[in-house]
Amino acid sequence: MTRGTVSLGLAGSLGPDAVARIAPVVESAGFDTLWINDTPDGDALAALAAAARVTDRLRLATGVVPVDRRPAEAIAADVASLALPLDRLTLGIGSGMAKQGALARVTEAVSVLHEAGVPRVLVGALGPKMRRTGVEFAEGVLLNWVPPTEARDQAEALHAIAPDAHIAVYVRTAIAPAARERLEAETARYASFPNYAANFERMGVDAADTTIRDVTELGDALEAYTAAADEVVLRAIVAEDTVEAYVDFARRTAPSPR
Repeated sequence: MTRGTVSLGLAGSLGPDAVARIAPVVESAGFDTLWINDTPDGDALAALAAAARVTDRLRLATGVVPVDRRPAEAIAADVASLALPLDRLTLGIGSGMAKQGALARVTEAVSVLHEAGVPRVLVGALGPKMRRTGVEFAEGVLLNWVPPTEARDQAEALHAIAPDAHIAVYVRTAIAPAARERLEAETARYASFPNYAANFERMGVDAADTTIRDVTELGDALEAYTAAADEVVLRAIVAEDTVEAYVDFARRTAPSPR
């Protein structure tokens, strides 16, 4: 496997104006893709449209849109109305909170998005059935809350099924001591969710083992993750949600400044 690219993930709740101020720094820092998560208080597609207007080559991705809350038809309509550049766009989607029919819901959503002209869809996947769905029906998967060894094992298994599938891994990252408290709170929150708790137990790891908790850990962790997956998304955790904090994060974690 070739060494994976490095991308940056931001909170959708920042909003389009803040993202438009951060995106040029992300591009100039040499990150491959800007990922924006989609939440009830943060429209990822609107934020990516703002980023597209102020960048030239930076790839744009959603990580991820839950299709039980935002159906694929609505996503496709918004992609068109916002004139998002399809050559730079990756739509990350997930099944959402509703467990019943999750595989069928995601498979149908992928089909709808492809039919609407979206060429690249990744599936946020926790379990093996959803991961397989992602590489068989979409262009790949986005892994989340996994340590490097597990990311490697899952990527190898998925590439055995679909050699051209794209395997990305989302890694929550704090590089400043002041941000560690927020990272620890988010880690504890996910560890309390039954499906994630069960997954951590299956992998034999603590939730904290799947995060980067300090700038001193960044080099070794990136080495391990980029050797494991096609793309590593550093989900920036900062002390305060300000443009300045995220700009500082991007500059200090820059993979290859341009």
